[in-house]
Amino acid sequence: MSHLPKTLPAWPFPIGVVLLLAAFLPLAPGLDRGAFDVLSRHLRTWGDPHPIVLVGIDEATERAYPEPHALWHRHLGAVCEALALAGPRAVGVDVTLPDRSFDAVLPGGDAALLKGLILLRRRCPLVLGATVEGNGTPRPIYAPFRSAVGEGGLGLVEWPVDPDGVVRRFTERFPGQTTALPTLPGQMARALGRPVGSGWLDYRQAAPVPYVPFHEVEAAYRAGRLDTLRQWFSGKVVLIGSVLPFVDRHFQVVDLNGWGEDNRGFAPGVLLHVQAIRNLLGSGFIHPVSLPLILLLGFALALLGAWAGGRGPRGALIVAGVALLGGAGAVLAFLHHAFLAPAFPLAGLALGYAARVLRDTLARQHESARLKRVFGGYVSPSVLAEILAGRIDPNLAGERAFLCVLFSDVRGYTTLSEGREPEAVIHVLNRYFDRMAPRIHAYGGAVDAYMGDGIMAHFGHPAGLENPCQAAFDASRAMLRELEGLNAELKAEGLPELRIGIGLHAGEAVVGHIGSKERHEYTAIGDTVNVASRIEGLTKEAGYPLLVTEPVARRLAEPLVSLGPKPIKGHSPLPVFGWSPPEVP
Repeated sequence: MSHLPKTLPAWPFPIGVVLLLAAFLPLAPGLDRGAFDVLSRHLRTWGDPHPIVLVGIDEATERAYPEPHALWHRHLGAVCEALALAGPRAVGVDVTLPDRSFDAVLPGGDAALLKGLILLRRRCPLVLGATVEGNGTPRPIYAPFRSAVGEGGLGLVEWPVDPDGVVRRFTERFPGQTTALPTLPGQMARALGRPVGSGWLDYRQAAPVPYVPFHEVEAAYRAGRLDTLRQWFSGKVVLIGSVLPFVDRHFQVVDLNGWGEDNRGFAPGVLLHVQAIRNLLGSGFIHPVSLPLILLLGFALALLGAWAGGRGPRGALIVAGVALLGGAGAVLAFLHHAFLAPAFPLAGLALGYAARVLRDTLARQHESARLKRVFGGYVSPSVLAEILAGRIDPNLAGERAFLCVLFSDVRGYTTLSEGREPEAVIHVLNRYFDRMAPRIHAYGGAVDAYMGDGIMAHFGHPAGLENPCQAAFDASRAMLRELEGLNAELKAEGLPELRIGIGLHAGEAVVGHIGSKERHEYTAIGDTVNVASRIEGLTKEAGYPLLVTEPVARRLAEPLVSLGPKPIKGHSPLPVFGWSPPEVP
C-alpha cells in the first residue's frame, strides 16, 4: 500500500524514523567497535615490513635474577651494551626507571645502567618510557638517566582505553590535557624521521612479534656471542618490556605474542607499542569517517529503507542487497585506511524499512477494518476475506469452479404480509435472514444474494472446501433447526410461523465480478444455478423441506429418500432426493 488512508496521517512516519535513529545513536559506538574488531582480525595479512623484536622480561627472567626489579640496573645496563654492539635501528625501553638513586642499596648499579644507556644512545635512537602521575603530569626519572637519552628520549607509555576496556586507538592527546604529550611510539617514530598522527591501530599487517627473553640477551652478551646478538637485533627496531602475567596488561583487538601464550586478548602493553610503531613507520593508522558523514549516510539509508519497505518481498531483497554492498564498502574503506562505522547507517536502513513495513501494516489493518465495517453487510465473510487478501481477480471474466448452489424460499409469505405494514413484514424477514446467514457462513458458504424472501448461496468458492456438497447439506440442516427456534419466538408474539424450502444442486459454474465496470457484483451464474433454483421450487409439492439432486446425493454420507426423476422447467428430468428433520417426540 503506497498511501495511508486519510484517517491515518502520514507525518508521524518520518518523525518516528528520526526518533528511532536518535534513540539508537548511543548504541552505535559499541557496535562499531565490534565491527572494527571483526575487520581487524579477518583482514590480517600477517606481514611485517618493519621488523620489530621484543626483549621480554618473563617469569624465567625473574627466576634468573635474585634482586627485585628496582635493583636490576646492572642487568638493564648490560642489555643496553649488548644492543649497542648488535646495531639495532632504534630501541624503546618500556620499563619504569626510578626517580632517584639506589646506589646506597646496590653500589655501582647507577653507573652500570648509565654506561649502557649512553653507549646505546650513541649507536641508535633510544627512548625511555615514562608513566603519568595522578595529576596527569609525566612521572620524573632520575636526572642522570634522563639526560643520557637527550632531547626527545622520553615518551609516555599510557594508552586511551575504550568504554569496553579494550585499547584500539593511538593518540598523544589525552583527556584533561590541553597539549599533546609525546608517547614512546611517537618519540621513536620522530627519531626515525616519521611524522606522528593518531587513529585506530591498523592490524592488517600484524605478524606475531619475535621474542627474546631479557636474561638470555644478557647471557649472550656475557658469553661474547656477538653473532647471535646481531642475528637477533641488527637493523631492527627493539622494544624492551614486561610480559609477566598481570603486569601492564591490556585487552587488545589482536594478540601479537609470538611465543605461544594463550592470554585471550589480555596481552602485555608493550605489544601495543609494537603495533603503534609498525603503523607509524608504515602506512599509518585507520582513520574513522567523520561523524557528520556517518549521520548523513544513516538518514539517507533510512529514506532508502522506507522506500524499499513499501515494495513487498522485492523491497526486502533491495535492503539485503544494500546491506551487503554497505559491508563490501566498509571492507574496501578499511583496506584504504578508513573505518566506515557501519552501525548507524545500517540501523538507518533497517529502522527505515521496519518503520515503513509497520506503517503499511497498520494502514492495511486500518483499511481492512474500515472495509469490514462498510462492506461486511454486503458480502459474505469468505468473500470479504478474499477481497481483503487480494486473491479475488477484479476482472469481469470470472472463473469456472465446482460449486454446490443453495436456494431457499419462505413458504406462506402472502399470509405473513396480509394485513401488516411493510415495515413489520421486513422486520420479520430481517429476523429470518439474521438467523439463516450465520448458518450458511458457519459451513464456509457465501450468501450470493437476497431475493425478496429467498436466499441464494454457494459453497466451494472463493474459499475452497473439501466437500462443498456436504457443507451445503450441513448448512441446510442447520437452517431448518434454526427456523424451529425462530418459529417459537414468532408464535409467542402472535405471528404466523414460517416454513421454508431448500434446494441443492452441484456442478460447474462461473464465479466472479458480474456486471459493468461501474456496477457489478460477486456472484455465480450458469446452468448449475438455474437447476438449484428449480429444485427449490419442487419443495412446494414434494413434501420435503430439503431436496437435492443426484450429483449432491452421491457426495453425502446421510441416507436420503429417492423421489425418482422430476421434470425441471427448461431442463430434462433429474433424479431428486428428499430429506426431512427427524420427528421430535
